Amino acid sequence: MNIPGQVATQKQIPLDLGIEIQRDVNGIEMGVLDNGIPYLTQRGLSGITGIARNAIQNITKEWEEHWSDVVLGKDRISFFKQYLNSKGFNEPKLHLESIQNGVVHYAYPDIVCMAFLEYYAFESKADSATALENYRRFAAFGLRTFIYDALHYVPSDKWKYYNDRVSLLKDSAPVGYFTIFKETTGLVVDLISADLTVNDKTLPDISVGLAWAKYWKENNLEGSFGQRILYEHNYPDYYPQAFSNPQTPNAYPDAALPVFRQWFRETYLLTKFPKYILTKAKLLPGGAAEAIKIGAMYQPPSLS
Repeated sequence: MNIPGQVATQKQIPLDLGIEIQRDVNGIEMGVLDNGIPYLTQRGLSGITGIARNAIQNITKEWEEHWSDVVLGKDRISFFKQYLNSKGFNEPKLHLESIQNGVVHYAYPDIVCMAFLEYYAFESKADSATALENYRRFAAFGLRTFIYDALHYVPSDKWKYYNDRVSLLKDSAPVGYFTIFKETTGLVVDLISADLTVNDKTLPDISVGLAWAKYWKENNLEGSFGQRILYEHNYPDYYPQAFSNPQTPNAYPDAALPVFRQWFRETYLLTKFPKYILTKAKLLPGGAAEAIKIGAMYQPPSLS
């Protein structure tokens, strides 16, 4: 998450995100993270630009050191800032860090790779033959499409995780009670439609459930509506959470439903949801900028 005034050289926390597939294709090391973001490794990026890896390392370091700078000039890091910011990328690091089998991997997203290609094809004084050839190739075809095709990667159905949970939990609510999962299905649909990968790492009903439970206790709503009860909640067997099935979250008395819906609409979506979605910024192709946009989708329209 980008915070103004933050020290740009902070250590990036490795993502709770795995590598779906990674392979060397004709000397170019590439892969796809399990949120669908295609990437090149540093070695792969060196291959398509025709420049040494230490040059990529130097630019990566410069980006971290000057990420918070406002003044832009004609130097190379200014080119990268202008190019990437115009594409909605404004992360403190040019690569994503992901842990695979206990090893940290550095993945340069496709949008960052295109910035390197354009710089070395048209801006740098270095030999640009390789970069220019590949820029023309990928500008027409699309680097994302190229990586997907080269790896024979087919994006999974983005609705699968959600639909499978809905099918499994369809009749799980006890009679006379409502569940947080059912009441937040509209939010999940909005998130998927906004292109956030909703899977075992993105469970907005947990965020809502924790916040509502706190509100329930602090306002002694049990005294007004009666006790909440535990019910059986199971995850699909391919979810990591399924290892501890059955789960036992709370179900709340139907009498409290109007209060919950008002709280959800006026408190959670307006004040807590934007903070939650920023924690998922790394799962979005557009990073923090896209997370901020999604986080604001429930804000009331303002007069210009």
